[in-house]
Order: sequence, then C-alpha cells, then structure tokens
Amino acid sequence: MRLLKTFKRVDQVWEAQHGKELIQLLTKHKPDVLLDLEMPVMNGVETAEYIIPKYPDMKIVVLTQHDSEKFMLHMLEMGVHSFLLKNANPDELEKAILSVYEKDFYHNDLISAVMRKSLSLRSEKPLFSKVGELSEREKEIFRLICEEYSLKEISQKLNISEKTIHSHKANIQAKLGVRNTVGMIKFAYENGLLI
Repeated sequence: MRLLKTFKRVDQVWEAQHGKELIQLLTKHKPDVLLDLEMPVMNGVETAEYIIPKYPDMKIVVLTQHDSEKFMLHMLEMGVHSFLLKNANPDELEKAILSVYEKDFYHNDLISAVMRKSLSLRSEKPLFSKVGELSEREKEIFRLICEEYSLKEISQKLNISEKTIHSHKANIQAKLGVRNTVGMIKFAYENGLLI
C-alpha cells in the first residue's frame, strides 16, 4: 500500500482486508482495484465475480502468487484487466496500473503464456468470419487496440474523435461477441491474429 502512494499518477489509496470489506468500501468510493486472489472471508475470484457485473467500468488488476492458468483464463473471461505475480517489481506494477487505466489492459509475458496455452485447449474452428464482419475502419481500430494503443492515441493517430473511437469499439465488441478489451485481445490470440 505504501508503494502505491509513491506512484506519480495514483491519487488516492484505500485498503481492504478482504473482499467483503472491499465491497463495503465501493459504496463510498469508486476506485480502480488491485485485487489479491488470496484473501480471507471472500477471496479474489468471488470478489471479482461480485464487482464486475455491478461496476462494469471499474478496472481490476489481480495480484497472485500462483500462476494458475485455469484461474487466470476464467478471470480474464469475466472481465479482469490484467494479472501480475506478487513478486513483480515496482516498475512493472506501476506500468500495469497506468496501462490498465489508459488502455483497458496490461499485456505481459504471464498473460501471453496463458492465452497461448488456452489455444491448445480450443477444439472449435477459428472465427475469422466474425473479423470479416468488421468494416475496414473497425479492423484498423481493432488492430491498434490489440497493439496496446489507448483510445486517445488511436483518436490522434486516425484523426477522428475519441467519442467515435468509443462507438467503433462498442461495434467491434458486439460483432466479435466479446465484452471488453481483454475479450478482444483473447479473440485475436485464439484466431491467430496475435502471435
């Protein structure tokens, strides 16, 4: 907690001992959340399952000491924005928090490994036809999001308003059948669009 206060762009920090305490805190404050998987009373998975549908705009980075692919894949599909191992260095932690805040996702080697491993578990055919439903502009925006550009950066790069980018992103998610940026990146991995 003391470490978070040293990060330049982190304004306020609240601490909860467990999931239920965090949920009570959310009735007063709407922070983005750094969530530990292993907590007493209500663990990180149960807490995320409660938070995500109720606060869909809240961004969640999960800290864990276990690199369980099953848990990570489940939580990414639920809508968690990134994972870090507890032994991650402070620079990576700060980078992850800022990336999730600005780009909706933090892509690291841990998540890449989980997504690649999930490919071997898939038995379904790739969904390239869904990509074909995207307009050329949507494909361009989809590619830039997967390359970790923020919506603001995409807006500047393509010289169109950020509001228009948000609208395109919503259309892309609807056409691909995903709920968030993590879903878009997972879709790209599963269909060989990211290696």
